Amino acid sequence: MTIVLGIESSCDETGIGIVRIESDGALTLLADEVASSVDQHARFGGVVPEVASRAHLEALVPSVTRAFEAAALELSDVDAIAVTCGPGLAGALLVGVSAAKAYAAALNVPLYGANHLPGHVAADTLEHGPLPSPCLALLVSGGHTQLLRVDDLATKITEVGSTIDDAAGEAYDKVARILGLPYPGGPPIDKAARRGNPDAIRFPRGLTGPRDAKYDFSFSGLKTAVARWVEAREGQEIPVDDVAASFQEAVADVLTAKAVRAATELGIDTMVVSGGVAANSRLSTLAAARCAEAGITLRVPRPRLCTDNGAMIAALGAHLVKAQVRPSSLDLSANPGLPVGTVTV
Repeated sequence: MTIVLGIESSCDETGIGIVRIESDGALTLLADEVASSVDQHARFGGVVPEVASRAHLEALVPSVTRAFEAAALELSDVDAIAVTCGPGLAGALLVGVSAAKAYAAALNVPLYGANHLPGHVAADTLEHGPLPSPCLALLVSGGHTQLLRVDDLATKITEVGSTIDDAAGEAYDKVARILGLPYPGGPPIDKAARRGNPDAIRFPRGLTGPRDAKYDFSFSGLKTAVARWVEAREGQEIPVDDVAASFQEAVADVLTAKAVRAATELGIDTMVVSGGVAANSRLSTLAAARCAEAGITLRVPRPRLCTDNGAMIAALGAHLVKAQVRPSSLDLSANPGLPVGTVTV
């Protein structure tokens, strides 16, 4: 059995996860501690990089302590360490990378600089077991909206499509601000949408024309359409619930339609939806319905594993260990623009 420590600090959550590789290769999650600085960013309406970096500095060691207490383990039990080295905020990444290098040097264990994005996909293996090869991953978060073909989590991930402007989660935050809802925008819009009529307003579906890139996404125009619709009714009472529901329907419609289309045309029969927006109620419901209709098996991690966390990085690290991927060197640095195809550095 092998114990893998995972460290995540790419944005505003300090995540520490501990995963055990069992003798049969199965993964067992032993601890998952997350310290969020989201409340410190709320008044700014978005993440402030310097505030996030300072929060990571303050939260990382206490989070490690809590994780090992929860797992009933000692630091000396660790056999390998995985840390997010990109993509993300440079200062935030450097806090986690520096800590991981210090722990790896002190414990004399291998270090793996891991990619945050495949980490979101790896989180699903903690709940539903190994992924079939190939599978399609729809990654939807505050900073990323991508379709990924996953042949091997440790060695071969290919981007099929991506957003050309705003990520879906970013659009949620901006629309929430337009509607006077709190930051982050995902949960309050989802809550309001449940009370609204998704057919009340027909907002545009970006990049869905016959000549558009069939697997890419665009949410900037949708965000602008919501803003213009609200501005045109200045002085009137805005039906926030209906606007939220109609906006959310447009997002979920495009995401699920393009994902199912990609899986069908690529001959892939398993889809994983991951990332913070995967916890959205309408996205998960519509994805389930469309996948069932297309004969595609849908896998969605539980909400806690969808958002940024250390467990997903520990899980990805476990896959790297099992695949006998060469560890990173101790001169590892952060790479804010790390491409998704580079699983480990």
